[in-house]
Amino acid sequence: MTAPLIALAVGRGTGPDLAPVFERVLDRITGRHGTRVRVERSPRLYHSYVSLRAEAAGTAEIAAVTEQDAAHYEHFCREQAAAGARAVFRTAINAQSLYLVRQRLAAVKVEPLTAGAARLLLVRDQAQGFYTGENRHTPGRVVRTTEFSRAVTEQVVRYAVDRARQCWPEGPARVVLAYKYHLLDGALDDWAQGLSAELGLDVTPFQPDTVNRNLIAHGPEDRTLLVAGNEWADIMHVVLLDRYGSERQENRCTENVHLHPALNGLTEYQTVHGSADDLAGRDLVNPVATIRAAARIAERHADCPGAEAEVEAAIAAAQARGVRTPDLGGTAGTTEVVDAVLAALAGTTVPGPTPAAEAVGAVGAVSR
Repeated sequence: MTAPLIALAVGRGTGPDLAPVFERVLDRITGRHGTRVRVERSPRLYHSYVSLRAEAAGTAEIAAVTEQDAAHYEHFCREQAAAGARAVFRTAINAQSLYLVRQRLAAVKVEPLTAGAARLLLVRDQAQGFYTGENRHTPGRVVRTTEFSRAVTEQVVRYAVDRARQCWPEGPARVVLAYKYHLLDGALDDWAQGLSAELGLDVTPFQPDTVNRNLIAHGPEDRTLLVAGNEWADIMHVVLLDRYGSERQENRCTENVHLHPALNGLTEYQTVHGSADDLAGRDLVNPVATIRAAARIAERHADCPGAEAEVEAAIAAAQARGVRTPDLGGTAGTTEVVDAVLAALAGTTVPGPTPAAEAVGAVGAVSR
């Protein structure tokens, strides 16, 4: 049987630190399950915003290199999907390059959350809006052009509803659209009405501040599908994780799905934290999100049932022994944390933490 193909894209900052972590953990998990994968790494090392600012001479060159990274990563994703790749793991890259790709490949970010007995599915529309705009520069001025379309909105909502039905046998009870819809002259209201009739669901646009107020005052209602524009969801994603995900941003991985037909639903996994350029090459970046991404890919795309639960137990065992990176209040380095998790996964004794030579603050979130 042909080994599943998994793609790997690496950005600057701590990307070169985390890519070997991903490969090592994925290899260990698949080996335990008697399977193997083929990992195809992109030949380009993509910029973080910090590296781009440091190496590009002025706005015109920043724009040119941004487009080069975007074009290369888009081509890489298309190429890997055509070759049969099931998933891609990507470390953080410069946001403008990333959002150009997300627009061209119609990407959404998917995050299931729970609040007590209430189940919430956040589907973040990354395919349109201000984040996916293009810039036109004149001296002392930037004009950013953005677009919303009925076709993309319907594509995103239909996918979100299908995904909610996979999560919940009863399907979603309601679909909340969190967009600044009053800026669109009523267009989103009309599109929502059409989707409500088509899907047989209550699809309702809400102002983001109204969504915030309702969440703060009442919490989410059960089986709420929240489809949100980037302008709100980028900020609130971390807030919702903190409130309903029971996890810190630095420890989380998340999932993006490309809806463009040519991508065959290629799923991209990433760490929620950014490129953390200040920690690059110092063996200090928190690897937990990358470890979790490897486990998720192994279970969902490499025929390793139970891999996520096994890795969660191993992470918990390592953390119970105090093996944590400095951003989580510990003293362990990246390699030490990975070693401890893999030792727990293998059922061997987890070593305690080694005193750190220096204290380091939280992981930076520069590019994602």
